[in-house]
Amino acid sequence: MAFSPILIFCAVATFLIIANGLFTVKQQTAAIVQRFGKFHSVRSSGLHFKIPLVDNIAGRINLKILQLDVPVETKTKDDVFVKMKVSVQYRVLLESIYDAFYKLENPHEQITSYVFDVVRAEVPKMKIDDVFVRKDDIAMAIMMELQEAMTAYGYKIVKALVTDIDPDMAVKDAMNRINAAEREKVAAEFEGEADRIRIVAKAKAEAESKRLQGMGIADQRREIAKGLEDSVEALNKVGINSQEASALIVVTQHYDTLQSMGENSNSNLIMMPNAPTAASDMLTNMVASFAASSHLGESMKAKKDASGKHAGDK
Repeated sequence: MAFSPILIFCAVATFLIIANGLFTVKQQTAAIVQRFGKFHSVRSSGLHFKIPLVDNIAGRINLKILQLDVPVETKTKDDVFVKMKVSVQYRVLLESIYDAFYKLENPHEQITSYVFDVVRAEVPKMKIDDVFVRKDDIAMAIMMELQEAMTAYGYKIVKALVTDIDPDMAVKDAMNRINAAEREKVAAEFEGEADRIRIVAKAKAEAESKRLQGMGIADQRREIAKGLEDSVEALNKVGINSQEASALIVVTQHYDTLQSMGENSNSNLIMMPNAPTAASDMLTNMVASFAASSHLGESMKAKKDASGKHAGDK
């Protein structure tokens, strides 16, 4: 059976028309269909058909969350120029696809303009330190301003973030020097406090050492005095009076000292020339000295008593 050329042409033309009328829309995308240049419908993801030569796809809109990074340079209240990067995340509202496509030609430029306006209105009110501390406040002001303005155009602002704050290099160096000086000051204060604690602890330890040393010396002298007292009492029992006993004890200690020094090989001992009767002379001289001292003490005591009695009679 032979097909006529006209029939073949009609079949091919019908196939091309049908094929030209079919189109697909990707996931998270919307297609705008116009009929004779006028908005007709919004097609979501999937396979669709349009009338060839009557309908046409005017454009497609991405329904994903998009991000726009906006660099801004402005001046702070203390006249410091600072560069900031603001990241704005936004998406098209599903119920406002028509507005997003027809009302706003370039959403990037619109969002950038609002970001510049808000940043240059907020940052000049703050000092450079406050910009770092209150960057969330700046981001919130940007988001509120954008949300109010962009909703009318079919866009929703998901988030606004101040992702970078970069002052001039000279300002950063000065801030680093200030921070370093502050830390050195704190370190010096801690070191001074540590030195003070060490000095106080050392002084307390030395005071305790001196106190214990003094107690030791006092105990030693007390025991020596007690020993001397016992020695004098023992000598008195054999007929030696107190003066002679004291002189004898001193002479004995003198020779004990010489003996102790002689036992140490590292000691240098110089013996002064003396006669064989040196020990006897020393003892005699000491007895005479003790007797004179005792007589002088009794005389001064008698004068004091007489003076007090005379004053009482008056």
